[in-house]
Amino acid sequence: MTHSQKAAFIATFTVFTVVIFDRISKVFFSHILSLGESIPVIRNIFHVTLVHNTGIAFGFFKSYGILFVFISLAAIVLFIFYLYRNRHYGQLRLIETFAFSLIVSGAIGNLIDRLSFGYVVDFIDFRFWPVFNVADSAITIGTIIVLIKCIPFFSK
Repeated sequence: MTHSQKAAFIATFTVFTVVIFDRISKVFFSHILSLGESIPVIRNIFHVTLVHNTGIAFGFFKSYGILFVFISLAAIVLFIFYLYRNRHYGQLRLIETFAFSLIVSGAIGNLIDRLSFGYVVDFIDFRFWPVFNVADSAITIGTIIVLIKCIPFFSK
């Protein structure tokens, strides 16, 4: 398998897996919880709480609804173009392909919610942090990997 084929497999598998897991988890928790309902998994540390987020990750900028649809679409298109261009020329390492694929899959997962409902379904609640979801986690993890791999201080 060539580098380009490996990168394409990693990107496709990552996006498919994260989007499916994100959708299943959001549908599941939306069916077992009422809006605002919280179930403690580890009391005062980790709860499952159903929240409808009209803002971006972690509830910021709640009054900008439709703007985030366009920002998400633009980000998805730019990341896919970046992945394709750099994969095609062999300039993207596999870890970077994975990281950008996490970001794209998270953006797709949350975009599906925004287009379907006008809000994003969040349910992971660590009590000391705003409630979030699988897509937010993928975006955050992908961004951290990109920063670690792209900032010279961290990548040595």
